[in-house]
Amino acid sequence: MLTLTTHTLEKLEILLRTAGYRVRYEKGNFKTGACMLLNSQIVVVNKFSNLESKIIAITELIRELELDYNLLDEKQVVFLQQIKQTKLQL
Repeated sequence: MLTLTTHTLEKLEILLRTAGYRVRYEKGNFKTGACMLLNSQIVVVNKFSNLESKIIAITELIRELELDYNLLDEKQVVFLQQIKQTKLQL
């Protein structure tokens, strides 16, 4: 299970960056707290969301993405597999 901490958020950001995505925090009117820009490799996170919402939104996006395991190190692959197998609950 993922803990809802700043460290977890940082690990999620690093995972996305390593996989070739850019993570930006901006003001937005998106319901999920995060979105992909027109199928580009840019993830925009609502900077006004609380920590829990940010982690949940990024985790849901990561579950939908097909990340290249070859770009990730061993720890990141284990973390990604944990994300794909874990269901977050509030």
